[in-house]
Amino acid sequence: MTNIAVIPIDNRPVCYQLPLQIAELDRKNKIFMPDFSLMGSNKKNADIESLLNWLEGLNNIDIIVIALDAIAYGGLVSSRKSQDDYFEIKSRIERLKEILNKKNSRVYAFSSIMRISNNNINDEEKEYWSEYGTKIFEYSYNIHKLEQTFKHTDLTSKYNAGNIPPDILNDYTKTRKRNFEINKYYIELKKQGIFDTLVFSKDDCAEFGFNVKEATELKELSKGIKNIYIKTGADEIPLSLLSRALNKDKNIKIAPVYTNPDTIDKISKYEDISVKESVESQIELAGAVVSEIDNCNLVLIVNNFKNEQGELVMNVYEPGFNKELILPCKPYFIADILNANGADNNFIEALFKQDFLKNFYGYSAWNTSGNTLGSAIAAAITYFCAGEANKQMFYNLQLTRFLDDWAYQANVRGKIRSCNENLSNDVIKKEMKNFEQILEEKFSVQNLEPAYTFPWNRFFEIKISIS
Repeated sequence: MTNIAVIPIDNRPVCYQLPLQIAELDRKNKIFMPDFSLMGSNKKNADIESLLNWLEGLNNIDIIVIALDAIAYGGLVSSRKSQDDYFEIKSRIERLKEILNKKNSRVYAFSSIMRISNNNINDEEKEYWSEYGTKIFEYSYNIHKLEQTFKHTDLTSKYNAGNIPPDILNDYTKTRKRNFEINKYYIELKKQGIFDTLVFSKDDCAEFGFNVKEATELKELSKGIKNIYIKTGADEIPLSLLSRALNKDKNIKIAPVYTNPDTIDKISKYEDISVKESVESQIELAGAVVSEIDNCNLVLIVNNFKNEQGELVMNVYEPGFNKELILPCKPYFIADILNANGADNNFIEALFKQDFLKNFYGYSAWNTSGNTLGSAIAAAITYFCAGEANKQMFYNLQLTRFLDDWAYQANVRGKIRSCNENLSNDVIKKEMKNFEQILEEKFSVQNLEPAYTFPWNRFFEIKISIS
């Protein structure tokens, strides 16, 4: 039995529910997670003291996967909003260090590099983002671009800040500097052997920006230190680390196969690296290696875009899959990244025409390409390597992904938003019923009666509970 403790970044289903589902694909894993009520959300901070006490009280834990933002700030959203100073935050991390020093556990940790959203939506940002978000993004982008162009690091006075009030700009840059200094402190802890693996995540990236600049500096500071990674992504990284920890030294070989092999150098939305780089980076972080199909354990089918990645809810449409789908004779799984946050209906139609469950090791199509890839890879590797595979949990995980990524995100979400429907369980049940029936047939299950809730009281994410 392998005992695993996970402190997720917050209480969203993909952060709290998905690690449980993946770990339990192997009955020989026993996963421990803090009570849901202790975790942060978009409106409240995590109960940091209780999280630390919970971790301290665990015994005989083999693996610890920890989102450091949950302890430092109270969650991912809180990391952008918190007004706590550097020393207060560092004191929490020092307490965490003391706890981890007492554990005989392998620790896999990640911290986010604070994102810069190119919009005026303040749902996950400070209040002033509703008016100045786009201007702050442009300021960050242009300052970094000028620095790169002229190879000079003091250009802030030469760039017009776009009428951003000085007090707001000062608050924003102060918050960034604080978070960056905390990330540098994590490198010192890695040097001391506190972490087996440490990942800094780049969330919502562009070609230039303060976050990109910080990533470059962290990479430079990490030179020569084993198992520190700078990765594009965020929410999927604990899943990748879970896979890395569980399948250490198993040398799983994964062969990527692309539906549009001629366009793998294109860049997905919200990322700063090509599709090919994203795929190979996610495979590496999960503890596997990229392989040719003749020599692989698993085939990864990547349904990638030909022109521009679609985004259905934003009315950005990319032509869907229109070829013959030939499934491999080897174990395979699917990362559907044609759209950002939502399945390709054409691909699903082609998949469901076949006896796809033979050699099937999973499907994913949620949010960014990194999110989709990281979670699909983690689940496939864990199930493939399971000492005692849990087929029921595998089916529950796949039904959840198809109901969320295909039924809801690609079809129902846009419909109920456009009709100005409320976040009503009755409405969602009615709209999801036809998709449930299709999945009952495809997975040979009866009376599939999922429960649907909106944990953050918004359309973006849905929690699906299958008994």
